[in-house]
Order: sequence, then C-alpha cells, then structure tokens
Amino acid sequence: MTSTTTFPEPTLVAVNGVELEVFEAGPRDGRAIVLCHGWPELAFSWRHQVPALAAAGYHVIVPNQRGYGNSSRPAGVTDYDLVHLAGDLVGLLDHYGHENATFAGHDWGAMIVWGLALLHPDRVDKVINLSVPYPERGEKPWVEFIEDMLGSDFYYVHFNRHPGVADALFAANTARFLGNLFRTDMPPAEMLELARIDGPGGEPLMSDSELAVFVAAFEKSGFTGGINWYRNADRNWHRLADVDPVIKKPALMIYGARDVVPRARNLTAYVPDVEVVDLDCGHWIQQEKPAETTRAILEWLDRRNAT
Repeated sequence: MTSTTTFPEPTLVAVNGVELEVFEAGPRDGRAIVLCHGWPELAFSWRHQVPALAAAGYHVIVPNQRGYGNSSRPAGVTDYDLVHLAGDLVGLLDHYGHENATFAGHDWGAMIVWGLALLHPDRVDKVINLSVPYPERGEKPWVEFIEDMLGSDFYYVHFNRHPGVADALFAANTARFLGNLFRTDMPPAEMLELARIDGPGGEPLMSDSELAVFVAAFEKSGFTGGINWYRNADRNWHRLADVDPVIKKPALMIYGARDVVPRARNLTAYVPDVEVVDLDCGHWIQQEKPAETTRAILEWLDRRNAT
C-alpha cells in the first residue's frame, strides 16, 4: 500500500496556556473548519480531507491537541479535562480571528466537539462528528457506567483504575500496538493485548509510511497525555451537570457500519437538527473511507451553507 497524500507544515500556536502544533490549509478569509482527532491519533488522521476542504474554500485548521505530537503535554491529569480541551479550540478561533467555525471530530475528538458545543455554543457554527455519538449524561458518572456494562478490565475503565500501566505498555511496544490497532476491522483482542500480540486480523488501514508518522510521534510523546483524556471522563460528567444538554446547532453524524462503538439510541432528543450518514467501514472512518467521508462532509456543508 502506498500513499501520495501530502500534509501541510506545522506551526506552533500559543493558546490557553499551552502550545499546539497546528496544520493549516486554505484561505484564511474562508469559512473556518477545525478538524479534531481522536485517540491514539494525530492531526495527520485528517490527511485525506484537508486538500478537498481547502480546495472548496475553507480555512482548514487541524491541531495536534494537547498531549499529542509536538503540542504541549502538561503534567497534571486535570489539565486534560473538557474545560481545558474546549478552551484550546476556542483559543485557536481567537488566534486566527474567527468568530465561529464548523468543528469536526472523530473518536475522542468527537467527544470534545460535543462538549464544546455545550460549553461555547456561540463559537460553534456547525458540528460534524464521526463514530462517537452524543454522550448522553445518565445518572452514573461515565467510568462507573462503563464498568457496570463492560467490566473492570475494559480498557476505558483500566486507564482510570490503574494509572500508568497502559501508558508504559504502549510506550514499550509502540509500533506493534499501533500496527495492530490501525486495521480495517477493530481487532477483537482487549486493547492492552494489542501491545503484546502479532497478527490480530483485519487489513492494515494505511501504508507503512503513513503508519510510521504515528509511530514516530508516539515514540516521542508517549501515550500518557492522550490517555489522560480518559482519566477526566468523570470530571467532565460532573462539569456538565448544570449545562443545557441540547445542542442547537446543525449536526452531521457519520457512523461506520462495522464500528465497535455503539450508535446513539436517542440522538435526536439531544441533537434535534442532525443528519445521519452510514458508511461501510469500521472505526477509523475518515481514513478507511476517505473519499466517501470527504464527499459526505462537503455535500452536507454545501446544503447547510445554502440555507
């Protein structure tokens, strides 16, 4: 597998008390769209969408969010809560002089975009999220809820209950872990096992040269910053207790039909102006089905911008 995709050169941007490594394309006076990666990913995860969005006239802003790449990696766990991560995105708008933007997120990036739309609705024009639907805030904090559903060994719970264990395991086996994880069908093995085994099944998601970008970045940064996003899940649950839970912005929700992340059962109750698109793929939607994802985004933006 080979790739001819090029990616913009980065700039370090000071926002919200940290520096973010930001990749930028398209005209600065165009409509802004901010693309937010998930875990364990990078801005590079959006490499297939950036050229088309820029060619369509959008000012495309793609950060390595805090904890990733060459962006700041604060030491405190609570420095990675929703308030800080959403604040970083607001800081990018301020830096580039945009009143608001369309925000697109995948995986944990989607979680942050949903939260941003709740905490800073005036800075969000539209929402585009992939894989992870709106997280309904139930009666139990999210980690406890997931533990009740999936058990204490589930990686999301393990990250919280055993700090440092997964971080060290992934760092010691970075190439194996990422090579096993980035496949067209999410491997059936437990997340931590992907750092220990070979040949988990599924086809490689990307070329060797593309995978090398992720491996080099995480060999340098480690995994703790990104895992600390998980360690703030319950803190985020408490932070949203008094926030209006309904997102009143136009939204596009893109699911992968073979994704292991479950679909929302009650999405329109919390995101009433939402359109849903299903693609025949697994979890890594914009990398596994790049052309289809880009087309869905651009067609939806064209329709919504025309109204």
